[in-house]
Amino acid sequence: MDDQQTSGLTIIDYCQQQQLSTSSLYAVKHKPSLTSENFVRAKITHQVEILEEQALITLTIGTANVSLPSTTFATYLSLLLRALVL
Repeated sequence: MDDQQTSGLTIIDYCQQQQLSTSSLYAVKHKPSLTSENFVRAKITHQVEILEEQALITLTIGTANVSLPSTTFATYLSLLLRALVL
């Protein structure tokens, strides 16, 4: 955007000369810049172990087995059981 301002051209003329759309120029103008002033250094304070295997809930009705993650909501399990039993 600084180039457009120092060129002395209007935004439309500058965009035509540079073969840019005006929306692209405005997007760059409003995009936050990454400078050392707004950089925040992060520090790891707690390391979490990620488990590969997730516990399953297995429902067996007759010869059918349905396995679901242990994080499945109880309301969903209730609806599923009702549908399978009917």
